[in-house]
Amino acid sequence: MAYVLLVLAVAGERLAELRVARRNAAWSQARGAREHGREHYPFMVVLHTALLVGCLVEVGVADRPFIPVLGWTMVAAVAAAQALRWWCIRTLGRQWNTRILVVPGLPLVDRGPYRWLRHPNYVAVVVEGFALPLVHSAWVTAAVFTAANAALLTVRIRAENTALADA
Repeated sequence: MAYVLLVLAVAGERLAELRVARRNAAWSQARGAREHGREHYPFMVVLHTALLVGCLVEVGVADRPFIPVLGWTMVAAVAAAQALRWWCIRTLGRQWNTRILVVPGLPLVDRGPYRWLRHPNYVAVVVEGFALPLVHSAWVTAAVFTAANAALLTVRIRAENTALADA
């Protein structure tokens, strides 16, 4: 039951992100933002939804155990991923979005986690993608999501880098 609550909490966090993203998108579009990578966005939504569903289904159907050493380590990793994600959101402010929206004339952000990494939000996504399933030993979900996410992030980061270079 605690694992179900954790997955539901992450789902709630994702819904909060989408609210922030919608508000920021309106702000960006009002300032002439161009969207890039629109064609891969639906796949990202499906993949991230599948992660949450896969966590619950695999644990329930395959009766995956909670292994304390692994589970608690992965809970810490999930918490760290959430903290990093919200640090990214705070640092980018209105420029943060789940879509690739570039407002003409705005400088690249080079503070917060962006001092050290070009795409720190994706580090959070990668960590969460393997850690959340492994909290309760859902290794198939962790492996499938990680592989699919690697392919998607290859496309996404390429689109984002192109968009930022064109800005």
